Amino acid sequence: MAVRIEKKIKGYAVVTPEDKTREVPAAAVERQTAEAELPRADVIQMHERIERPEVLIGSTYKIKSPLVEHAMYVTINDIVLNAGTEHEQRRPFEIFINSKSMEHFQWIVALTRILSAVFRKGGDVTFIVDEMKAVFDPKGGYFKAGGVYMPSLVAELGNIVEDHLKSIGMMHDPEMSDTTRALIAEKRRAFEERSKKNSDVGGAPPSPAPAGEGARRADGGALRDEPPPSEDHHPEDIAITGEGASFPPSATMCHKCSTKAVVLMDGCATCLNCGYSKCG
Repeated sequence: MAVRIEKKIKGYAVVTPEDKTREVPAAAVERQTAEAELPRADVIQMHERIERPEVLIGSTYKIKSPLVEHAMYVTINDIVLNAGTEHEQRRPFEIFINSKSMEHFQWIVALTRILSAVFRKGGDVTFIVDEMKAVFDPKGGYFKAGGVYMPSLVAELGNIVEDHLKSIGMMHDPEMSDTTRALIAEKRRAFEERSKKNSDVGGAPPSPAPAGEGARRADGGALRDEPPPSEDHHPEDIAITGEGASFPPSATMCHKCSTKAVVLMDGCATCLNCGYSKCG
């Protein structure tokens, strides 16, 4: 929009950035100061144009699922930011999945490219874990070593990404209270003592038979050999079920932690892994 000047110009001055700062209202300055003092999330913003270093630090994880014939190997490489300083951090940069099985080749390649693109974009990439772990196989899931239920192969890949992000400090396990830890330890100790006691009672040797062949009862009938104690009377002992977890092999799955660690104690189903109980 043109402005017509009716009067003669007597002088002029150039407005500098400092002059504009002085003209900012005091309320706006206070608002900007308050926003600067607010705590911010520790998010590292990277750019997709960042060049890949010649050497990356990585970890390889093995997946042995009953859904595929051959094992799968997942490699996640990290980029080191601010190397050699007190602000040095590791962030995921790319992911590779390798296997002899070719039946899932297409979606595995697509998944690795998408995940690598998300990693290189930077920021908070932890959301991808929940998205992958929420994928369910319409044919049904399976139990991995340790009795942990996996609803699908993609969910187990998400579990591996979660474990890796925890190892580099991007994710943290929720802290379990001391009361819960003590309760779980007490439940495990009580279950082990009960199993040991029942095992001792069930394995007691039978009473000795009368000496001599063809021994007879007082009423003249022949004595019958006592049957050996049935194996059903021996309760199962706690056994290692995989990945260092020690739970009974016949334990059922806990709907809270998805681990086969629920046993029947005092008439109530109790989880020996997270302490969940249907009785409260």
